Amino acid sequence: MPSTSRYASCAGREIHYTEWGAADGAVVIAWHGLARTGRDMDELAEHLSGRGFRVICPDTIGRGFSQWSPDPGSEYTIAFYARLAAALFEQLRIERAHWVGTSMGGAIGMACASGLLQPQLKARIASLVLNDNAPQLADAALARIRAYAGNPPSFATMAELEAFFRQVYKPYGWLSDAQWRRLTETSTRRLPDGRVTPHYDPAMVRQFTDHPNDYLIWDHYDAIEAPVLCLRGAESDLVLRETIEQMQRRGPGRRGRLRVVEIPGCGHAPALNVPDQLELVTTFIEQHQQSA
Repeated sequence: MPSTSRYASCAGREIHYTEWGAADGAVVIAWHGLARTGRDMDELAEHLSGRGFRVICPDTIGRGFSQWSPDPGSEYTIAFYARLAAALFEQLRIERAHWVGTSMGGAIGMACASGLLQPQLKARIASLVLNDNAPQLADAALARIRAYAGNPPSFATMAELEAFFRQVYKPYGWLSDAQWRRLTETSTRRLPDGRVTPHYDPAMVRQFTDHPNDYLIWDHYDAIEAPVLCLRGAESDLVLRETIEQMQRRGPGRRGRLRVVEIPGCGHAPALNVPDQLELVTTFIEQHQQSA
């Protein structure tokens, strides 16, 4: 089913999103990772919309076609992203939704599902999928992210940029040549000098410099009552196995509401683009849509 490109005003900022599926379908919010865009969710959105769901794939502020923040120190934060999500729920009149979040998108989902920042969202998150995300991330991986995110490279040609993406996103697992090309074309902007670079605001790295503990969110995780599926890339350097073990003893894990699945052949983060991964996520959502 084809998608539609749309825009909404959320918390005073213009947010771009793609929408898939019938307007009356049960809603899934599919939120991308740190330096990515909502178009990373195309395969998942197409798959879910074919099963009757309405899928919303936002570009986070400062990414893709969404507005760049005029106040990066305070707006490139989990708290502001959760505020944007709450505003998007209101704009689109979403009463209840399943949430699939890759990396940063998972952290935003945890903040929304906890209700600690946006209390009105706690009961509106029907289920939560964390794609290689956890309430505590490995320090070494965070240092690696800080090192590259604030200084995106530029290239003379799209072919060079695609080669760069193929290298840095190799941990995503298998992608077809067509998928690599689309990933490149949907996450590229051209600079004034004509060179091409990844399509995000480099100032978003201030989340890590100004708010070094922004991804340490055990308090949010512990408050979640919705069922959670955590997908961990088997080779992930961001989500450590000892963190997963702690998740199983706390919050949704302690309440028997957590399922963990390791995805072989992937690091950070599984691309959610192959049949096994698509069915895993879809089955989990359908199960909790029926129980809802």
